[in-house]
Amino acid sequence: MTPRKKTIIWIIAIIVLAIIGYAVYYFASIYNGLQGLQKSAENSPFKSVTPVEVKVPDPPKWEGTEPVNILLMGVDARGIKEGEVPRSDSMMVASLDPVKKRINVFSILRDTYTDIPEHGQDRINTAITHGPNTAMKAVGDLLGIPIQYYVYTDFQGFIKLVDAVGGVDFYVEKDMYYPSNADNHEYDIDLKKGQQHLDGTTALQYVRFRHDATSDFTRTERQRAFLKAVAQKMQSTTSIMKLPNILEQVSPYIDTNLSVNDMWKLATVGYQSQMAGSEQIPPMKLLKEEKIGSASVLTVSSESKLKQYIQDIMNKPETVPVSSEGKTGNPTNTNSTTSGETGENGSTGSSN
Repeated sequence: MTPRKKTIIWIIAIIVLAIIGYAVYYFASIYNGLQGLQKSAENSPFKSVTPVEVKVPDPPKWEGTEPVNILLMGVDARGIKEGEVPRSDSMMVASLDPVKKRINVFSILRDTYTDIPEHGQDRINTAITHGPNTAMKAVGDLLGIPIQYYVYTDFQGFIKLVDAVGGVDFYVEKDMYYPSNADNHEYDIDLKKGQQHLDGTTALQYVRFRHDATSDFTRTERQRAFLKAVAQKMQSTTSIMKLPNILEQVSPYIDTNLSVNDMWKLATVGYQSQMAGSEQIPPMKLLKEEKIGSASVLTVSSESKLKQYIQDIMNKPETVPVSSEGKTGNPTNTNSTTSGETGENGSTGSSN
């Protein structure tokens, strides 16, 4: 073998070893980052929750082939004392179907008045103050579907996530302004209409804004649309390569009951799936505004119809469009609209 060939072989060997070394480091970093998302008992944000939650059953186990439902909760911890659990500021359920490879997102209006297991009736956003199992059971009973997992974060976790993926290009549908005097203007909202690049701070302003005529209704639409934009960004090759850093940035601000193995399975399902649609819960046709005591709340006119509404969405057949030449195209779902537009029953689509 000539010296030149030996040199080439050594170069190739070094490159291969470098790739293997990076791969080991990459996957070890991801594994450690995923482990950090599931907090120990002493580090759990729910360590002060009273023991009554032991009466609430554990969530059902996901076997990996049936639809899996994850409760996503964002909280506003401003002004909360040490050891207290704040009410959820936003609640969504992400439903992933590993067979149909579809994702549906349901935004739950936080003033929805419903049963809270072991605690009578109250607004749905109070459920998390009694612990994650209570929140999952309350939401699952409301929607008529099992909730297997939860993910819990606060303002800082949201900011860190958006910054870690490099921000998101997004269309802001109107000017938004609201001065936050209560916290020395740290969380002021000041956005202008138009296409722009949102970092973590400006993205938080966008998803928090509700100071208009339709308040929480349009805010949940914005949250669903932005969540889809973040999910699309996370599916990019660049974001996948940044995953160890993303996990390192968000880990201190997130708590979940997902195991590392479950996260790997969900990541595979999520990467292979397409967003099928997003809905407001309760939908406008089943929603009633009522006064209970001195509180203004939202009630569901028919619980059975709400559960059927959820099933109809999750089992909605795909449609195959026909081109002008009479050929069928790729399967699509007709449930989505453009960002900022509201469809029937409070559904909204993605941002372009």
